[in-house]
Amino acid sequence: MTTKSKIALVTGGSRGLGKNMAINLAKKGIDVILTYNSNQSEANNVVAEIQSLGQKAIAFQLDTSNIKSFDDFLLRVSNYLTEQNGNKHFDFLINNAGTALYAPFAETTEEQFDEVLNIHYKGVFFLTQKALPFINDGGRIINISSGLARVSFPGSSAYGSMKGAIEVLTRYLAKELGPRRIAANIVAPGAIETDFGGGRVRDNKEINDHVASVTALGRVGLPDDIGGVVAFLCTEDAKWINGQRIEVSGGMML
Repeated sequence: MTTKSKIALVTGGSRGLGKNMAINLAKKGIDVILTYNSNQSEANNVVAEIQSLGQKAIAFQLDTSNIKSFDDFLLRVSNYLTEQNGNKHFDFLINNAGTALYAPFAETTEEQFDEVLNIHYKGVFFLTQKALPFINDGGRIINISSGLARVSFPGSSAYGSMKGAIEVLTRYLAKELGPRRIAANIVAPGAIETDFGGGRVRDNKEINDHVASVTALGRVGLPDDIGGVVAFLCTEDAKWINGQRIEVSGGMML
């Protein structure tokens, strides 16, 4: 009798860090539901790659800043899971979806602030809340933060403070969901070479060189440095890690 695969839901799983997380989860024998905001073809490519690894995968459209859409989204997910597995439950929620905002504190507008708040804090708060009935007891919640919640770079006051809020929230989740044996942890990447924020860490040589110079391991991070850590937190080896912030930055600004 084969053991049924566990299932992870990864928001923003069509590209960058989320794509790498989804593929690393599949390599651990975990089925994946991923969301994308606008690029369905990229999401379908990730689904195909996961399926080539022998795991089930599907992509759903989701704007994580639109809280009113969450009930319908979770209905679609639960219908899919019921059809596939006979029940509506999954095991791991990875709140990864995000956008960048680079603006000096003195010039950040209320509209910019609200957009970042909705995606990086309010959306995570309420998607997690609404997903709770669908997460199996003994499951895991992994929230993605940032090195910018620990170190301060001018221009990231709104984004960094939202990530700080997520870190506090995660400790509360770990405490309040303990009776259901659901662990909640934070993965906080350092600066990574992706298309995030217009690809500025990847494509701006001055920024890239500066980050490498303040990182103990002497280079900028790559998506493959992050996905395996998230996948590890979804294994039995990580079952006793709870309420923790794990920074994955190569030792940036120690």
